[in-house]
Amino acid sequence: MKNKQIHLRNASFFALAFVILGYTVKFFQTSLAGFDSTIQTAIRGNLPSGVTQFWTSITILGNTVIILAITLLVAAFFYFYKKWKIEAYFLLASFAAMGVASTALKYVYQRPRPSIQWLIDTIGYSFPSWHTASTMMIAGAIVIVLQQRMKKGLVRTAVQALLVFISILVAISRIYIGVHYPTDIIGGWLLAITLLQAMYPFYDQKRFEWRFQSKQK
Repeated sequence: MKNKQIHLRNASFFALAFVILGYTVKFFQTSLAGFDSTIQTAIRGNLPSGVTQFWTSITILGNTVIILAITLLVAAFFYFYKKWKIEAYFLLASFAAMGVASTALKYVYQRPRPSIQWLIDTIGYSFPSWHTASTMMIAGAIVIVLQQRMKKGLVRTAVQALLVFISILVAISRIYIGVHYPTDIIGGWLLAITLLQAMYPFYDQKRFEWRFQSKQK
């Protein structure tokens, strides 16, 4: 119970940070212009062709179809091969919660996308970044499962670090290709962490109950 309260408290802190950032984006966007512009310039540079190809390829990993396919495949692996049923449900629930929350919040804040050159075509509002939230959410959920299920060691640490690293690359790619402000990225991360912190104690409790009741391994 104590751990549950800690995670819910952490979720409230990250949620508060998201709300404060969102409020600033909604009503005082000009105050963020210097911060956003500085980071955009530093990341984008002069858009060299080789680097552009890398970032436009990386950003695809956060596309809805791709991240959904990855989620379904990993969930199926957990459920059918490993018999980790609640872990599979946790992964699917993570994707669903993030998708609903991120999409709804875009309409709440209705932030236009950056006016700089885009390297891909896209639609919709800018804050928070859906690609950023989705990749961090799914990477975080898998990291949690691996933390509980894999033996402690270099392999587990390496896989977890790789998952987080890839999600960070996807986030940076959104700035590079010009469709998101850096503060959209921060908002996506805050949203993903908030949801993970809020959902984890309920998943972990159910996981304990199912294992105690021999409903899964």
